[in-house]
Amino acid sequence: MTLMETSPAVTQPVDVCTAPPRPHPCPDGRDRYTISQVAAFTGLTAHTLRWYERIGLMPHVDRSNTGQRRFSNQDLDWLEFVTKLRLTGMPVADMVRYAELIRVGEETFEQRQELLERTRRDVIDRIRELQDTVAVLDHKISFYADARRAPERV
Repeated sequence: MTLMETSPAVTQPVDVCTAPPRPHPCPDGRDRYTISQVAAFTGLTAHTLRWYERIGLMPHVDRSNTGQRRFSNQDLDWLEFVTKLRLTGMPVADMVRYAELIRVGEETFEQRQELLERTRRDVIDRIRELQDTVAVLDHKISFYADARRAPERV
C-alpha cells in the first residue's frame, strides 16, 4: 500500500514516502540554526524541542560558546522523521526507545525494524478503520441527499 497525499495546488497525488526531502534553509557546513529558527522551519514549538531533548528523543544538540542550542541539517532531518512517527500515533516512549536503539548502533537494526513494522501494522489498521468510517459517512450523506430530493409528502 502506498500512502498518497494531495494538495489543492497539485492535481496529481504525491507519494509522500518517495517524495524528495524538503530542502534545508542553509547548506551543510553553514547549518547552525537557533531554536527559534528550527521552530519556524518545523512548526514545532521551542518548548517541544527542549522537551524532545530532555527526554532523549533528540540526539546531542550542539551548543554555542554561550550555551545557545545550535541545530544542524541532520537535526532537521531527524525532527522531520520524528514528526512522521508522531503522526503514526507511535507512543512517545516507543519513539524514545527507537532513538536509544539508533544511538546503540547497527546491532539494533532488527529491533528497530520490528518497532517500525509494528507501528506500520497499527497505521494500516487505523487506515482500515478510517475507511470504514468514511463508508458509513458516505452512506449517511447519500441517505440525506436522497431524502432531500424525494417529493414532499402531503
